[in-house]
Amino acid sequence: MTVARSVALFVVAALFEIGGAWPVWQGIREHRGWIWIGAGVVALGIYGVHGVVATWQSDDDFGRVLAAYGGIFVAGSIAWGVVADGYRPDRFDVVGALVCLAGMAVIMYAPRGH
Repeated sequence: MTVARSVALFVVAALFEIGGAWPVWQGIREHRGWIWIGAGVVALGIYGVHGVVATWQSDDDFGRVLAAYGGIFVAGSIAWGVVADGYRPDRFDVVGALVCLAGMAVIMYAPRGH
């Protein structure tokens, strides 16, 4: 499996998870109501697809795949905030996201010799 395909799978998983959490946030924190919350809950149910998407990774180690996904989730959450909420990340947000992505790359793609 190519690194590009693997990263794309992580991005799909992040879109499902973040795309479910955001409407819940909107419903509760932004007082948009139960319809938003319900939509988020449904989307998070669909997020269960992440478990399927994770199985499409070439690595056989569940812990490694989910740990690496965490880096994509962190960076994706910041990106979602920028696009959906007009959030302006500061330099610490950007550095933190880059550190998480670097960690994801080390965890998932470091040569292990096996």
